[in-house]
Amino acid sequence: MHLRAYFFLILATLSWGGNAVVGKLAIGHVSPMMLTMWRWIFACSIILAISIPQLKKDWPVVKHHLPLMAFLGAVGYTLFNVLLYSAVHYTTAINVTIEQAGIPFLIFLANFLLFRIRISLAQVLGFSLTLIGVALTASHGDLATLLSLSVNFGDGLMLIAVVAYAAYTIALRWRPPVDWRTMMAIPALVALLCTLPLVAWEWSRGTMIWPDAPGWAAALYTGLFASLIAQISYIQGIDHIGANRAGLFINLVPVFGTLLSVLIIGEELYTFHIVALVLALGGIAIAERWKPQDG
Repeated sequence: MHLRAYFFLILATLSWGGNAVVGKLAIGHVSPMMLTMWRWIFACSIILAISIPQLKKDWPVVKHHLPLMAFLGAVGYTLFNVLLYSAVHYTTAINVTIEQAGIPFLIFLANFLLFRIRISLAQVLGFSLTLIGVALTASHGDLATLLSLSVNFGDGLMLIAVVAYAAYTIALRWRPPVDWRTMMAIPALVALLCTLPLVAWEWSRGTMIWPDAPGWAAALYTGLFASLIAQISYIQGIDHIGANRAGLFINLVPVFGTLLSVLIIGEELYTFHIVALVLALGGIAIAERWKPQDG
């Protein structure tokens, strides 16, 4: 039994699943750009405190890969979260979490188109089901709205966020051979720097909200749980059972996000949400179960 691995992976996905819920709860208490900035201030403070000796050791390698690591921080850490925290202002946290199930589909498609990684018919079927599930969520149960291009603005933002995170994940294939602390610290620091002009933009528009008590709680959650604890737990899970098996647990993010949205926020769970969740998760499961042996 790999109970320790399961514990770490469930903790990681539960923490990530709560990210959209906390973003929804933060509305009116802290603005999206400000929330993202404080998330990375908290995260960087802790990461740098535990990784400075390792950073010094890894620096000769890091400096040759700074453009890539800057991309990882700007796109995977800043852009994804800014779009997510903005999206929940216009759509439900349930929608935002289910739409994240589209990330594996985009990774699969990009790997096939860019790197010609072999695919099976089952993978095509599985990810097609996932795509239908995401489309069903984005259209609020009415796929005809997609044909008329009348998708909710928040869902549109989240679909862009999904593309951003898929690009971040694909770029990880070129990550440098450095310690995991360094791989967290450099992109996190870049993410923090990227939020500064965004906060200035928010201030110039008169929409910046300095955190109140609930806003500080939201920032602390995102910095501690959604950033650090989730990532460290996920790495621990990979160390125990390997990346391929650990990757399947990512499918729990929309499940936990949906459940937390209903239980904590009180959002209404519609039939199309359930159908979309089954399609998205079932499709990913089919694609993973019958993938090519060398894929």
